Amino acid sequence: MRITRTTPTRTVRLLAVAAGLAAAAAVAVPAANATPTGTFSAEQLDAVDDAVLSADVAGTAWRIDPATKTVVVTADSTVSQSDIAKIKQKAGAGAGALRIERTPGVFNKLISGGDAIYASSWRCSLGFNVKDSAGNDYFLTAGHCTDGAGTWWSNSAHTTTLGTTTGSSFPTNDYGIVRYTNTSVVKSGTVGSVDITSAANATTGMSVTRRGSTTGIHSGTVTGLNATVNYGGGDIVYGMIQTNVCAEPGDSGGPLYSGSRAIGLTSGGSGNCTSGGTTFFQPVTEALSAYGVNVF
Repeated sequence: MRITRTTPTRTVRLLAVAAGLAAAAAVAVPAANATPTGTFSAEQLDAVDDAVLSADVAGTAWRIDPATKTVVVTADSTVSQSDIAKIKQKAGAGAGALRIERTPGVFNKLISGGDAIYASSWRCSLGFNVKDSAGNDYFLTAGHCTDGAGTWWSNSAHTTTLGTTTGSSFPTNDYGIVRYTNTSVVKSGTVGSVDITSAANATTGMSVTRRGSTTGIHSGTVTGLNATVNYGGGDIVYGMIQTNVCAEPGDSGGPLYSGSRAIGLTSGGSGNCTSGGTTFFQPVTEALSAYGVNVF
Protein backbone atom coordinates (compact mmCIF):
# COMPACT_ATOMS: atom_id res chain seq x y z
CA MET A 1 0.00 0.00 0.00
CA ARG A 2 1.37 3.40 -0.95
CA ILE A 3 0.76 6.29 1.38
CA THR A 4 0.04 9.61 -0.27
CA ARG A 5 0.00 13.21 0.84
CA THR A 6 -2.59 15.55 -0.60
CA THR A 7 -1.82 19.25 -0.99
CA PRO A 8 -3.80 22.14 -2.52
CA THR A 9 -1.64 22.04 -5.65
CA ARG A 10 -0.38 18.51 -5.94
CA THR A 11 -0.40 15.03 -4.49
CA VAL A 12 2.93 14.08 -2.97
CA ARG A 13 3.82 10.50 -2.08
CA LEU A 14 4.61 9.31 1.41
CA LEU A 15 3.50 10.47 4.82
CA ALA A 16 2.68 14.15 5.37
CA VAL A 17 2.06 15.98 8.62
CA ALA A 18 -0.68 17.58 10.71
CA ALA A 19 -0.72 20.63 12.91
CA GLY A 20 2.03 21.99 15.07
CA LEU A 21 3.28 25.17 16.57
CA ALA A 22 6.48 26.89 17.54
CA ALA A 23 7.12 30.01 19.55
CA ALA A 24 9.92 31.89 21.20
CA ALA A 25 10.58 31.27 24.86
CA ALA A 26 11.63 33.87 27.37
CA VAL A 27 15.28 34.29 28.30
CA ALA A 28 15.61 33.97 32.05
CA VAL A 29 17.02 36.93 33.93
CA PRO A 30 16.64 35.70 37.50
CA ALA A 31 15.83 38.06 40.28
CA ALA A 32 15.28 36.27 43.56
CA ASN A 33 12.34 37.44 45.65
CA ALA A 34 12.21 34.60 48.14
CA THR A 35 15.08 33.44 50.29
CA PRO A 36 15.28 29.77 51.32
CA THR A 37 15.40 29.05 55.03
CA GLY A 38 16.76 25.98 56.78
CA THR A 39 18.44 22.83 55.51
CA PHE A 40 16.41 20.21 53.67
CA SER A 41 17.10 16.56 52.92
CA ALA A 42 16.91 15.00 49.45
CA GLU A 43 13.58 13.39 50.38
CA GLN A 44 12.17 16.74 51.51
CA LEU A 45 13.31 18.41 48.28
CA ASP A 46 11.62 15.67 46.27
CA ALA A 47 8.41 16.32 48.20
CA VAL A 48 8.62 20.06 47.49
CA ASP A 49 9.29 19.30 43.83
CA ASP A 50 6.10 17.20 43.75
CA ALA A 51 4.20 19.98 45.54
CA VAL A 52 5.12 22.54 42.88
CA LEU A 53 3.86 20.12 40.25
CA SER A 54 0.57 19.64 42.10
CA ALA A 55 0.11 23.41 42.36
CA ASP A 56 -0.29 23.38 38.57
CA VAL A 57 0.60 27.03 37.95
CA ALA A 58 1.09 27.85 34.29
CA GLY A 59 4.15 29.95 33.51
CA THR A 60 6.42 28.26 36.04
CA ALA A 61 9.46 26.05 35.66
CA TRP A 62 11.31 24.39 38.50
CA ARG A 63 14.25 22.19 39.39
CA ILE A 64 16.06 20.83 42.42
CA ASP A 65 19.43 22.49 42.91
CA PRO A 66 21.50 19.95 44.89
CA ALA A 67 24.31 22.44 45.46
CA THR A 68 22.10 24.81 47.46
CA LYS A 69 19.56 22.16 48.51
CA THR A 70 16.68 24.26 47.22
CA VAL A 71 13.87 23.96 44.70
CA VAL A 72 14.30 26.80 42.21
CA VAL A 73 10.99 28.01 40.75
CA THR A 74 11.22 30.35 37.76
CA ALA A 75 8.01 32.29 37.18
CA ASP A 76 7.14 34.21 34.02
CA SER A 77 5.23 37.49 33.81
CA THR A 78 1.80 35.81 33.94
CA VAL A 79 2.37 34.36 37.42
CA SER A 80 0.70 36.42 40.12
CA GLN A 81 1.53 36.78 43.81
CA SER A 82 -1.50 34.65 44.60
CA ASP A 83 -0.04 31.94 42.33
CA ILE A 84 3.20 32.10 44.29
CA ALA A 85 1.21 31.84 47.52
CA LYS A 86 -0.53 28.76 46.12
CA ILE A 87 2.82 27.11 45.44
CA LYS A 88 4.03 27.88 48.96
CA GLN A 89 0.78 26.56 50.43
CA LYS A 90 1.17 23.31 48.52
CA ALA A 91 4.76 23.00 49.74
CA GLY A 92 3.59 23.31 53.35
CA ALA A 93 6.41 22.77 55.83
CA GLY A 94 8.82 22.57 52.91
CA ALA A 95 8.04 26.08 51.67
CA GLY A 96 11.32 27.28 53.14
CA ALA A 97 13.15 25.24 50.49
CA LEU A 98 11.65 27.31 47.68
CA ARG A 99 13.71 29.86 45.77
CA ILE A 100 11.43 31.96 43.58
CA GLU A 101 12.94 33.71 40.56
CA ARG A 102 11.23 35.95 38.03
CA THR A 103 11.80 36.00 34.28
CA PRO A 104 10.38 38.49 31.75
CA GLY A 105 8.01 37.36 29.01
CA VAL A 106 5.79 34.30 28.75
CA PHE A 107 6.75 30.63 28.51
CA ASN A 108 5.64 29.02 25.24
CA LYS A 109 6.22 25.72 23.53
CA LEU A 110 9.56 25.19 21.79
CA ILE A 111 10.03 23.72 18.34
CA SER A 112 11.14 20.10 18.89
CA GLY A 113 11.24 16.74 17.19
CA GLY A 114 7.85 15.69 15.86
CA ASP A 115 6.34 19.17 15.67
CA ALA A 116 4.62 20.26 12.46
CA ILE A 117 6.48 22.35 9.91
CA TYR A 118 4.94 23.99 6.86
CA ALA A 119 6.30 24.54 3.36
CA SER A 120 4.46 26.69 0.81
CA SER A 121 1.97 23.99 -0.14
CA TRP A 122 2.45 21.05 2.24
CA ARG A 123 3.22 20.06 5.78
CA CYS A 124 5.79 17.72 7.35
CA SER A 125 7.19 16.85 10.78
CA LEU A 126 10.45 18.14 12.14
CA GLY A 127 12.87 15.29 12.73
CA PHE A 128 15.76 16.44 14.94
CA ASN A 129 17.25 19.82 15.74
CA VAL A 130 20.99 19.76 14.97
CA LYS A 131 24.06 22.03 14.98
CA ASP A 132 27.14 22.28 12.81
CA SER A 133 30.69 22.66 14.13
CA ALA A 134 30.33 26.45 14.16
CA GLY A 135 27.21 26.26 16.32
CA ASN A 136 24.72 27.16 13.58
CA ASP A 137 21.21 25.75 14.04
CA TYR A 138 19.43 23.46 11.58
CA PHE A 139 16.77 20.77 11.61
CA LEU A 140 16.53 17.49 9.75
CA THR A 141 13.39 16.14 8.13
CA ALA A 142 12.49 13.83 5.24
CA GLY A 143 13.97 14.51 1.81
CA HIS A 144 10.62 14.14 0.11
CA CYS A 145 9.50 17.03 2.31
CA THR A 146 12.41 19.34 1.46
CA ASP A 147 12.29 18.38 -2.23
CA GLY A 148 11.00 21.52 -3.94
CA ALA A 149 10.60 23.45 -0.69
CA GLY A 150 12.34 26.74 0.05
CA THR A 151 11.04 28.54 3.12
CA TRP A 152 9.58 26.74 6.14
CA TRP A 153 7.10 28.10 8.67
CA SER A 154 5.87 26.92 12.08
CA ASN A 155 2.19 27.58 11.32
CA SER A 156 -0.25 27.06 8.47
CA ALA A 157 -0.83 30.81 8.12
CA HIS A 158 2.87 31.21 7.26
CA THR A 159 3.33 34.07 9.71
CA THR A 160 6.24 32.62 11.71
CA THR A 161 9.25 31.72 9.58
CA LEU A 162 11.58 28.95 10.73
CA GLY A 163 14.22 28.79 8.02
CA THR A 164 15.28 27.78 4.53
CA THR A 165 16.10 24.43 2.95
CA THR A 166 19.84 24.11 2.41
CA GLY A 167 20.06 20.45 1.40
CA SER A 168 17.75 17.75 0.08
CA SER A 169 18.23 14.14 -1.04
CA PHE A 170 15.27 12.24 -2.52
CA PRO A 171 14.79 9.70 -4.01
CA THR A 172 17.56 7.15 -3.35
CA ASN A 173 17.84 8.70 0.12
CA ASP A 174 15.11 10.42 2.09
CA TYR A 175 16.64 13.22 4.13
CA GLY A 176 16.84 17.00 3.99
CA ILE A 177 18.13 19.85 6.12
CA VAL A 178 16.79 23.31 6.90
CA ARG A 179 18.85 26.15 8.35
CA TYR A 180 17.07 28.30 10.93
CA THR A 181 16.85 31.98 10.01
CA ASN A 182 14.52 33.00 12.84
CA THR A 183 16.72 33.68 15.85
CA SER A 184 13.72 34.28 18.15
CA VAL A 185 12.68 30.63 18.00
CA VAL A 186 14.30 28.58 20.76
CA LYS A 187 15.61 25.33 19.33
CA SER A 188 15.20 22.34 21.62
CA GLY A 189 17.43 19.28 21.53
CA THR A 190 14.46 17.17 22.54
CA VAL A 191 11.81 15.04 20.93
CA GLY A 192 8.80 16.09 22.97
CA SER A 193 10.02 15.63 26.54
CA VAL A 194 12.85 13.22 25.65
CA ASP A 195 16.35 14.72 25.54
CA ILE A 196 18.24 13.42 22.51
CA THR A 197 21.95 13.28 23.31
CA SER A 198 23.45 11.06 20.62
CA ALA A 199 22.75 9.19 17.39
CA ALA A 200 23.05 5.48 16.67
CA ASN A 201 22.47 2.90 13.96
CA ALA A 202 19.43 0.68 14.25
CA THR A 203 19.74 -3.01 15.05
CA THR A 204 17.18 -5.72 14.41
CA GLY A 205 14.95 -6.17 17.43
CA MET A 206 15.78 -2.71 18.83
CA SER A 207 12.95 -1.06 20.75
CA VAL A 208 12.12 2.26 19.10
CA THR A 209 9.64 5.11 19.38
CA ARG A 210 8.31 7.45 16.72
CA ARG A 211 6.78 10.89 17.19
CA GLY A 212 4.69 12.71 14.62
CA SER A 213 2.20 15.52 14.68
CA THR A 214 -0.66 13.45 13.24
CA THR A 215 -0.61 10.42 15.51
CA GLY A 216 1.68 11.47 18.35
CA ILE A 217 3.93 8.92 20.01
CA HIS A 218 3.99 5.22 19.11
CA SER A 219 6.49 2.49 19.85
CA GLY A 220 7.54 -0.86 18.44
CA THR A 221 10.60 -2.71 17.20
CA VAL A 222 12.99 -2.70 14.28
CA THR A 223 12.08 -5.66 12.08
CA GLY A 224 14.65 -5.23 9.32
CA LEU A 225 17.57 -3.19 8.05
CA ASN A 226 18.79 -1.92 4.68
CA ALA A 227 15.35 -2.14 3.08
CA THR A 228 14.67 -0.81 -0.40
CA VAL A 229 11.27 0.81 -0.85
CA ASN A 230 9.59 1.54 -4.16
CA TYR A 231 6.94 4.20 -3.75
CA GLY A 232 6.12 4.22 -7.47
CA GLY A 233 6.73 6.81 -10.13
CA GLY A 234 10.47 6.27 -9.92
CA ASP A 235 10.59 7.13 -6.22
CA ILE A 236 12.81 4.39 -4.83
CA VAL A 237 14.74 4.72 -1.59
CA TYR A 238 17.47 2.46 -0.27
CA GLY A 239 18.97 1.50 3.07
CA MET A 240 15.78 2.09 5.04
CA ILE A 241 15.03 0.86 8.55
CA GLN A 242 11.89 -1.29 8.60
CA THR A 243 9.70 -1.30 11.73
CA ASN A 244 6.28 -2.32 13.00
CA VAL A 245 5.72 1.15 14.45
CA CYS A 246 2.50 2.57 13.02
CA ALA A 247 2.32 5.88 11.19
CA GLU A 248 -0.20 7.82 9.13
CA PRO A 249 -0.24 10.63 6.58
CA GLY A 250 0.94 13.63 8.53
CA ASP A 251 3.85 11.96 10.35
CA SER A 252 6.41 12.25 7.56
CA GLY A 253 9.90 13.45 8.45
CA GLY A 254 9.34 12.92 12.15
CA PRO A 255 11.90 11.33 14.47
CA LEU A 256 12.55 7.69 15.30
CA TYR A 257 14.51 7.28 18.52
CA SER A 258 15.54 4.71 21.10
CA GLY A 259 15.87 6.14 24.56
CA SER A 260 18.01 9.26 24.19
CA ARG A 261 19.49 8.13 20.85
CA ALA A 262 18.36 9.48 17.48
CA ILE A 263 17.79 6.60 15.05
CA GLY A 264 15.84 7.66 11.96
CA LEU A 265 13.51 9.98 10.01
CA THR A 266 10.03 8.84 9.00
CA SER A 267 9.92 8.06 5.29
CA GLY A 268 6.73 6.14 4.48
CA GLY A 269 4.84 2.92 4.89
CA SER A 270 1.46 1.27 4.99
CA GLY A 271 -1.37 0.73 7.43
CA ASN A 272 -2.47 3.05 10.21
CA CYS A 273 -2.43 3.42 13.97
CA THR A 274 -5.75 1.60 14.38
CA SER A 275 -4.89 -1.65 12.65
CA GLY A 276 -1.09 -1.29 12.63
CA GLY A 277 1.26 -1.42 9.70
CA THR A 278 4.81 -1.27 8.41
CA THR A 279 6.80 1.94 8.38
CA PHE A 280 10.21 2.75 6.90
CA PHE A 281 12.78 5.22 8.21
CA GLN A 282 15.84 6.91 6.77
CA PRO A 283 18.82 6.19 9.07
CA VAL A 284 19.65 9.49 10.74
CA THR A 285 23.38 8.79 10.99
CA GLU A 286 23.62 9.00 7.20
CA ALA A 287 21.98 12.43 7.17
CA LEU A 288 24.18 13.70 10.02
CA SER A 289 27.29 12.58 8.17
CA ALA A 290 26.13 14.03 4.84
CA TYR A 291 25.56 17.50 6.29
CA GLY A 292 28.29 17.56 8.95
CA VAL A 293 25.88 18.20 11.83
CA ASN A 294 25.18 16.66 15.22
CA VAL A 295 22.24 16.22 17.54
CA PHE A 296 22.49 17.97 20.90
